Amino acid sequence: MKCPFCGTDDTQVIDSRVNDEGDSIRRRRKCGACDKRFTTYETAELHLPQVVKQNGTREEFKREKLRVSFTRALHKRPVPTEYVDKALDHVTQKILARGEREVHARDLGEMVMHELKMMDKVAYIRFASVYRSFSDVDDFNDVIRDLDVQAVAPKRRTTDT
Repeated sequence: MKCPFCGTDDTQVIDSRVNDEGDSIRRRRKCGACDKRFTTYETAELHLPQVVKQNGTREEFKREKLRVSFTRALHKRPVPTEYVDKALDHVTQKILARGEREVHARDLGEMVMHELKMMDKVAYIRFASVYRSFSDVDDFNDVIRDLDVQAVAPKRRTTDT
């Protein structure tokens, strides 16, 4: 690490600490040439994949764009912001876990729908209606019927006999 004061490469770490959130390391350094001290921070650099849109174009993954999708679907719904943040984290982690350089917009949309379905059924239907381009009332009825079936379906249990 170069000294920001004199530019020499002769620096040494004299103290390292993990920050409170646990996502970066703070290092106190001392220059061997000018004896001045300075602080550096080390964080993980994550490369999120490109999003491949339906028309074949590619764009950078933007967490803020996902947040807007959630916010629109959840407009005037009683869902805390923390839930949206957790859902965004889930989607981002799923994308990173794939380890791929590209993710299709359709896959991203399905991940958003899954998170919304667990958060708020009305928001899920709102998002689905736009995402799946509902053309008439029957499309809404089909989604509502599927939600009702899932809510009523008995949970399967495994028993030792």
